[in-house]
Amino acid sequence: MYGAQLIQALRSHVETGISAVAAGPGRDSPPQSSPPHSQFDFFGAGGERMRAAGCDIVVDAKDLAVVGITEIFSHLPKILGLYQDLIQAAEDRRPALAIVIDSPAFNWRVARQMRKRGIPVVYYVCPQFWAWRQGRVKLLRKYVNKALVIFPFEEKFYRDRGVDATFVGHPLADLPMPDSSREAYAAQYSLDPLKPWITLMPGSRVKEVRMNLFTMVHAARLLGGDYEYLLPIAPTLTPEFLRKTLDEDKPGDDRARRQEIKLVRESLPALRLSRAAIVASGTATVEAALMETPFVMVYRVSPLTYALGKPRVKVPHYAMVNLIAGKEVVPELVQQKFTAENVAAEMSKILPDGAARVTMISGLKSVRGKLKKPEAGCAHDHTPEHADSIQPADRAAEIILEVLR
Repeated sequence: MYGAQLIQALRSHVETGISAVAAGPGRDSPPQSSPPHSQFDFFGAGGERMRAAGCDIVVDAKDLAVVGITEIFSHLPKILGLYQDLIQAAEDRRPALAIVIDSPAFNWRVARQMRKRGIPVVYYVCPQFWAWRQGRVKLLRKYVNKALVIFPFEEKFYRDRGVDATFVGHPLADLPMPDSSREAYAAQYSLDPLKPWITLMPGSRVKEVRMNLFTMVHAARLLGGDYEYLLPIAPTLTPEFLRKTLDEDKPGDDRARRQEIKLVRESLPALRLSRAAIVASGTATVEAALMETPFVMVYRVSPLTYALGKPRVKVPHYAMVNLIAGKEVVPELVQQKFTAENVAAEMSKILPDGAARVTMISGLKSVRGKLKKPEAGCAHDHTPEHADSIQPADRAAEIILEVLR
């Protein structure tokens, strides 16, 4: 989604065409001028939304969707091959600029190849080096011309460490609230409009879903049949995979008592129309916050990955919502604490009307406000009137065009 938004914003800003690469490297060559009002050319790594936005996809993002320290080792040969494909495409096409987006393990190497060729690099949606492996900030200093960060506390963190960083706002923050009516949505997915709905979001990668979904389903069974349960299909997953995972036999799983889980197409309408949600750590927690939907954050990785990673974590919270707020707004159930019983207990606090629910919604609204726009005094800020209207992708596009100039 981030790449597609940025491509659209750049196209709307450009007056002359300059070849560019999204998430890829290039060769040392000057920008190629094009006739006035022509468009950028984009190629690189991405998904269906970037393809629809006009990016020539050399590497499909699904093939890079690996999670966990130990899990990535078995995928290294494939990832290396994809990396080489992208490098070769850049050798052939000679881009004027590289925009790398998220995926630090892959993209800092792409950035390094770009800088070797004298090509400027913009990093959009920067790595979360503030959370762990802070020493890797030196990679941004060395290989990146400009860092565009999407969380308000990141600008100071990176600038204090010598990185030219600017907070542009979160790409999701200015999305309008979904306008789907409850009745129409219920009819579309055979839901009972009279029951409260609960959205389950186990992650966007196969490994994450396998680690998280079963416990979510077990929690749904404990919460009972007074609710409808929705499972949005992430763009990196297929309905067939999710159905198969839901149908798998698990030790101790009483299939006769399992609650029915309805697959739905988009996460934002599901979250907005739900009473509450159970959300795996990641971008989905930001989506839930922006929809102002109370939720419980959960996460699990392999025991070895957790053992290797936990000592390196440098932040007081796992949930991005809590980091932005500077306090615990939503409960965090990670690793051993992530049990069906604990999830059901926390959900039981926020499903009914009451102080716990009101307090959480208030905290989520505050987080939404902090994600929308840079505060006065941030680098590259605008006048208050302009700041209210400009969108994060447009801020990013303006800065990228300055780098090109």
